[in-house]
Amino acid sequence: MIRVALRVLVGLAGVLAILVALRLWMDPVEPAARLGLVARGSLGLATLRADVAGFFGAAGLLSLLAAIRSRGGLLTAPLLLIGLALTGRVITVLMSGYAPEMLQPMVIEAVLLVILAAGRRGLSRG
Repeated sequence: MIRVALRVLVGLAGVLAILVALRLWMDPVEPAARLGLVARGSLGLATLRADVAGFFGAAGLLSLLAAIRSRGGLLTAPLLLIGLALTGRVITVLMSGYAPEMLQPMVIEAVLLVILAAGRRGLSRG
């Protein structure tokens, strides 16, 4: 039962990340602005579609695949991506100070780390 719950949670996280990537590919301006990013010209739009959507797409696809195949090892890369993202946010707080709008993405990333770590461990067994 726990394994099924882990698969559902990891799969849901994967689908949501894929949806963010798709949204960024289709019209990057609005979702990027919600993340505090502004595109300047074609290079900015391409960077949002390549780098930011690529981040969400990679994490999402691997998470969804891990849930479908019930293979925790596939969650290593998403764990690394989300962990490094959260590390970058913590470094920002330490170097530039805290702003209230920073809390939500940090909480989301921390929750995702817990879900993905549990999935990696729980889906790697039998």
